[in-house]
Amino acid sequence: MIAGLRQPPIQVRTAFLSDIHLGTRECRADLVLDFLHRVQPQELVLIGDIVDMWSLRRNFYWPQSHNDVLRTVLGKAKHGRRIIYVPGNHDIDLREYTGFVFGNLEVHREYVHTTGQGLRLLILHGDEFEGSIDCSRWLAALGSWAYDGAMFASRHFNMVRRLLGYRYWSLASYLKSKVGNAMAYVQRFEQAAAHEARRRGLDGIVCGHIHRPKIAKLGEVLYCNDGDWVENCTALIETQCGELELWNWAERQQGAPGLQVSAPVGRAA
Repeated sequence: MIAGLRQPPIQVRTAFLSDIHLGTRECRADLVLDFLHRVQPQELVLIGDIVDMWSLRRNFYWPQSHNDVLRTVLGKAKHGRRIIYVPGNHDIDLREYTGFVFGNLEVHREYVHTTGQGLRLLILHGDEFEGSIDCSRWLAALGSWAYDGAMFASRHFNMVRRLLGYRYWSLASYLKSKVGNAMAYVQRFEQAAAHEARRRGLDGIVCGHIHRPKIAKLGEVLYCNDGDWVENCTALIETQCGELELWNWAERQQGAPGLQVSAPVGRAA
């Protein structure tokens, strides 16, 4: 691109984002802002853990870039973009505002989105499935402690990588992909999510929570996880044609395709 020329905005039907975790040092607010400035969805669906209130209570951290993300989202609503907010477990306090409408911003406990191709998708953060997964409280606490440690190590490791000119690399994602129990947990989570969509007679589900972006057909149900903006920097995109794609914004910003397209999916029987 020629220096000084701005790229035209990318027009999409819907953008689904979750697990931004504003209020943490691991949040990639710079990439979130770049995405929000360059991608113009008709509807923006925020699927929880946008603001990490757990982290803010432990150790308050709120730089200007995190404030800019919220201002940009509210600016989209002010200019006529519909914003759907489905709070997660880290911003669970906002579930008290379920049913409230603030201009073009709506707060929902859950939501059903209909794509341009007629697919009806259940929108949930995903923490709702914890109870249906065999995971004791002490194991969950241990996992949270280990994850925080991995993210701390990853942050400092990537400082060195940036100095050497290398791309961001997620240590937490690598560790989760290598640990058998973690992979079994992810599979159980995905099956529980797909089962819930099937039980309700819907065509699919879009969720976040586990920071693992994916588009897959599980039986007759379309499972979509939009990932996060801590490890993967991904968003689920519904194109103007109603097709669903996963965009890795870190890779796209660096010139790589960063794109995974879902297979053509018809209405579930």
